[in-house]
Amino acid sequence: MRITPLLQLVFFCILISALISCQRQKPVRIGFLGGLSGRVSDLGGSGRNGVQLAVEQRNAAGGLNGQPVELVVRDDEQNPETAKKVAGELIGQGIELIIGPMTSSIAMAVMPQINASRSILLSPTATTTSLSGLDDNFLRVISPTTEYATKSARYQYDKLGTRSVAVIYDAGNRSYTESWLNDFRVAFSALGGKIVMTKSFQSGQDTVFQPLVLDLLSSKADTVLIIGNSVDSALICQQVRKLDPKRRIAMSEWAATERLIELTGPAAEGVVVAQFLDRNDTSQRYRDFYLAYKSRFGQEPGFAGLAGYDAAQVALDAYSSRKKGESLKKLIIGKGKFQGVQQQLAIDRFGDADRKTFVTVIRGNKYITVE
Repeated sequence: MRITPLLQLVFFCILISALISCQRQKPVRIGFLGGLSGRVSDLGGSGRNGVQLAVEQRNAAGGLNGQPVELVVRDDEQNPETAKKVAGELIGQGIELIIGPMTSSIAMAVMPQINASRSILLSPTATTTSLSGLDDNFLRVISPTTEYATKSARYQYDKLGTRSVAVIYDAGNRSYTESWLNDFRVAFSALGGKIVMTKSFQSGQDTVFQPLVLDLLSSKADTVLIIGNSVDSALICQQVRKLDPKRRIAMSEWAATERLIELTGPAAEGVVVAQFLDRNDTSQRYRDFYLAYKSRFGQEPGFAGLAGYDAAQVALDAYSSRKKGESLKKLIIGKGKFQGVQQQLAIDRFGDADRKTFVTVIRGNKYITVE
């Protein structure tokens, strides 16, 4: 068969079209770093699911300007050394944006290597004030602990008449728990309240809570405040209810997953938590998200699922509007405002977010928004 100039031209056009098609199909890779095993797996799993849902929806709609999105997931095991290892793997693969981690202690552990790289962290739920106001490679879609702790302190003092609080917190996530406790202490003391006792523990299978709870109750404080993950908070709550059914209990937002209610059972009745998720939201946007998440994963999204979804939308919107050579960090900070599922998110020049907070009370095995 004789190859004519016309056939050569046709073959050349087919080759060019194929190359362009391959280039368009090259995926945009986004990382996820979170605790998918152990006592915080409910937090990490829900966060990952929220990110995955956003990615799947974006791919179904055509991807990012024709390119599919690939999610690369790593389990940090809520262990700083593991987190450093797997964060290094994501950085080594040239992934520019990593969504996560889900806890403040892990964020603090990996930030040195993140800052030394070209990658950025976009956290759904890390709230420590130790990362506030810094020009670094850390961004978030959630307010620092000050917002939640202050809201909780004011509700406790003004609405419940609480004047004294005994606190127990997880020293294993010190970056978060001590940040939260310090913010609560400042706000509560300014109102005239007093923290009369503070106890810490290291989260783990062998932790025994009864002696700590006995000490807390001996303080005669109006309220026991628990700053820990859902599993530990459930165990502590059950001990408090068993020994003193009438003592008021408050928790930080870290505990407020669906797993907390499942594990605590009737003992959770009346527990007060300040958090950024309004489960009583009747808006169409939240309803669509809720139904899509539950249909895809067979469970409630909770605050971690919603935060993961919001973080992913920020990342995907940044990629879709990015110009060649433009910094993702500068693009996100420059845009500043993003529409979340329930509210608009404002991200400042340091990558810190401003997000509305709600006070919720557990009633009838549900989180009910009261303020």
